Amino acid sequence: MTTVVEDIILQVGRTGVITPVAHLKPVLVAGSTVSRATLHNEDEIKRLDVRIGDTVILQKAGDVIPDIVEVLKDLRTGKEKQFIFPEKLDVCGGDGSIERIPGQSAWRCVNKNSFAQQKRKFYHFVSKKAFNMDGCGPKIIDALLENNLISNFDDVFTLKRGDLLALPRFAEKSVDNLLESIEKSRNVSLARFIVSLSIPQVGEETAIDLSKNFGSLDKISNSAIAQLQQINGVGDVVGKSVFDWFSDKENKKLVDRLLKQVKISVIPVQTGIQSGKFSGKSFVLTGTLSSMSRDEAKEKIRALGGDISESVSSKTSYLLAGENAGSKLEKAKQLNVRILSEKEFIDLLK
Repeated sequence: MTTVVEDIILQVGRTGVITPVAHLKPVLVAGSTVSRATLHNEDEIKRLDVRIGDTVILQKAGDVIPDIVEVLKDLRTGKEKQFIFPEKLDVCGGDGSIERIPGQSAWRCVNKNSFAQQKRKFYHFVSKKAFNMDGCGPKIIDALLENNLISNFDDVFTLKRGDLLALPRFAEKSVDNLLESIEKSRNVSLARFIVSLSIPQVGEETAIDLSKNFGSLDKISNSAIAQLQQINGVGDVVGKSVFDWFSDKENKKLVDRLLKQVKISVIPVQTGIQSGKFSGKSFVLTGTLSSMSRDEAKEKIRALGGDISESVSSKTSYLLAGENAGSKLEKAKQLNVRILSEKEFIDLLK
């Protein structure tokens, strides 16, 4: 499906990483009207040579935000504008400075505590993959922040009925439902708790790896950097990120406050080689699968004893590559990691 790029906007994520998003002339794609498409990073903009005013071809898979797969350069009129990353971005806070992350294609805010990042971190904190607070979406978080009812994660658990009823458009029933959801979320798994903290480089799979290998938050937070780095699926960069995060005094205080509000379920530490066809094998997934979701593929891998990692390394056994595979595919080729198509993966499952 084709449409026109009306503008390119920079969004700040919860870890300060800046993502360019194309604002499009609304168009019907796969049964739904879309007006946004991710451009991933500066290198992707250059690779596609996409400009404001360009006519582009979109591709959408499942519920994810669509990708621009091609620019129709023959339709250019000469009025199209190239997009250049700015030196500063107001939403980054401080003096607005941004920087390119060394060795990566992404840019990030220099100020680590901008309001935009804080909002994203709160959105993530209450999301399904973290504390799963049903009914506490971005609009609710925005209202709580704007009315100074929360400033740190643990503040969410101290909200009272009277605090919420004082807010505009907060009815008694919705307030009661929100408080009930917050109360239910106080019991959380170790992996979800780690996910909720927005530790740079640490996503769902890394949190699961840490949880399985250490079994408790205390052991993770007090581990030496070498212990963290040797965990399969963690590695040098992520291990250092985890170590640095838990070494920060303010982060330690945050964890201590959270532990007064929530209860983390303890899981047995994984010992020895687990049984299953994929025992001892590490998988990384990239791109879009047509016959199943990536979460379903991960469940099948885990059920057969395999591990999931978020980044490709020399320890990776397989890269499962779906359509529109990104930079992970190139890295797998460089490291001679075995690359599986979706069909090859399904054959392996049989």
